[in-house]
Amino acid sequence: MKCLLALLGFMLLQLVVLAQDSKPRDMHEMHRLHQDPKAYIAMLDDPARDAYQKPHEVITALDLKPGEAIADIGAGSGYFTFRLARHVGDSGRVYAVDVSPDMIVHLNRRIRDLQVKNVVSILSAPDDPLLADASIDRFFICDTWHHIGDHPRYLTLLKKMLKPGGQVVMIEFKKAETPVGPPMEMRIDRADLLKEMEANGFKLAAEHSLLLHQYFLVFSVK
Repeated sequence: MKCLLALLGFMLLQLVVLAQDSKPRDMHEMHRLHQDPKAYIAMLDDPARDAYQKPHEVITALDLKPGEAIADIGAGSGYFTFRLARHVGDSGRVYAVDVSPDMIVHLNRRIRDLQVKNVVSILSAPDDPLLADASIDRFFICDTWHHIGDHPRYLTLLKKMLKPGGQVVMIEFKKAETPVGPPMEMRIDRADLLKEMEANGFKLAAEHSLLLHQYFLVFSVK
């Protein structure tokens, strides 16, 4: 009986989580989430996120190679960071870049507890990832670009930090009504992002259509 009650309780919790995840959030709610690190981490690491974010499929599509240096911009709780780290192997490196000291502390705890050797956390400035020139094979930017301010300046820095032949991976929510994602006023239309990247020295190298609510674009330097 206890096992049955526990199972029912778990199923109810999962339903609550799914309901919360699919609840539209306005700007006030998003701001409140960002001010509450525990709540924000819980949202980022919510197992229900996997259903629409498809992390395994995303990383498989990238076809990462052992030894690559990846910068996870807006790494947050490390949702993608540690998955990326497994694919680049011990000879690779993943830089978990975030502007939030709370997120960096959380990442450092996970690095220590998981005994991961190929992840380095970077407390960055809002307008600068603070990485060395020609040090990165790929920038991975998922659900973060709409938080960054001066895009032309940031893209100029990314170009300097990329190794020859490097790429910038962008995943953002479509500018359309979706059951998950940021408020509409925070979203960037795919066409606008393409124009912005083109105007700042990048070209579209690949596009993946595996995500229902987001576009998934890969750019290289012109």
